[in-house]
Parts: sequence; structure tokens; C-alpha cells
Amino acid sequence: MTEPTRHPSRRTWLVLALVLVVVGATALVVGITGQRTAPQPAAGTRSAPTQTSDRPADSIPGSGSDTAEAPPAADVAAPVRVDIPAIGVSSDLMRLGLNADGTVAVPPLEADDRAGWYERGPAPGAVGPAVLLGHVDSAEYGPGVFFDLGAVAPGDEIQVSRADGSVAVFTVDRVERHPKDEFPTIDVYGNTDDAQLRLITCGGDFDAGAGSYEDNVIVFATLTGTSPA
Repeated sequence: MTEPTRHPSRRTWLVLALVLVVVGATALVVGITGQRTAPQPAAGTRSAPTQTSDRPADSIPGSGSDTAEAPPAADVAAPVRVDIPAIGVSSDLMRLGLNADGTVAVPPLEADDRAGWYERGPAPGAVGPAVLLGHVDSAEYGPGVFFDLGAVAPGDEIQVSRADGSVAVFTVDRVERHPKDEFPTIDVYGNTDDAQLRLITCGGDFDAGAGSYEDNVIVFATLTGTSPA
């Protein structure tokens, strides 16, 4: 018997969206030091129709009949690594929870930069939108783990290795860039009927006064295969 889908509250959406402000505030542009600028999609460009914020979360469509069926959440092991062959990313995954003030934690800025999984959301391969976050760069250490995320293209594969040895394979549907004050919260965090993946980093211009980037780059992907342990 299928359990009813739980819908995140309005407060949950707002709390999750706050992570993007934190990511932007802690990632400093490296362009001012003479290093290259991160690739990114055109602002506001969507390669496929998505839900607007006035539609309910449970109406977000899946990506098609060829989507792999996701196992129940209880049967999905925690993610431990993410690989994106198209841009040469291979990173261990940290577990990210909430800060004391209720905002979503982000990976620390350090020389060995890693991506992180928001563990209060679905695990990659479970029904719903699993969320991975990573920095684009920092003034101290240069390009971050998701520096080239904006160069990912529809059709590229993302592989998430899990604690039980299995690998969830996702195929990129689209890559978008949005101003942070127009972040598509429901598209990113709203309920889905299948297993989805979101990768998020900063993008756009760097606002030196605010100490943060103006936009977010978001990769949307769908589970298309699973290799057994």
C-alpha cells in the first residue's frame, strides 16, 4: 500500500530557500583576482517548461514515461559521492542539516572543497527532489566543486554513489539561472511523483557591496537507472 505523499509546509520552503542566500554570502568571486569566470546558463532561460510558483507542489510533473521507478525512501541508502563526468566533478558528499538559526547548512569553504547533501530531504533515488549544494568559488581557494556546473547540458549524466555500494544514475533535464529574489522554490523543493535531483550553486554577477552573487545556477535531473550494490 502506497503511503500518502507528504507536502512540505510553506515554512519549510522558506527555510530551504534561505540556504541560497548563505551560499552566495560565503562564496566570493575569483574574477577580481584575475582567475576565470565560472560558466553559466543565460539568466532566466529554461530548456523545458517548469512549474510556476502559483501551482501546488503536488502538481509538478515527472519528466516522462521512460523515467526509472524510484524505490521507497526506506530502501534507499544515503549518498556518499557525486560524479559529473561531463565537467570532471568527482566529490565526496557531506551531510548537511540546519543551522541553529533554522537556515540550511552549507559545506565549509576549505581547500578540499566538497559538495553536500541536504539530509532532511529525500536521498538520491528516493521519490522526491534530492538536493545537493556546492560552492562556485572563493577568494581564498579559487574555483569550488561546482565551479563548472553552469556548463552541464541536458542529456549529461550525474552518478550518485550510495553507502550500500549502489549507484543512482540521473540524466540532466535542464539547467537554469535565476535571480535569488526570484528563486523557483516550488520547482526545486516541491513534491514529485518520481526520483529527481537538484544541484545548486551561485551564479550571475558578484555584488561586492553585498558580498554575494546575484543569481543561482540550478541543475534539474531525473533518475534513469540504478546499478545494484
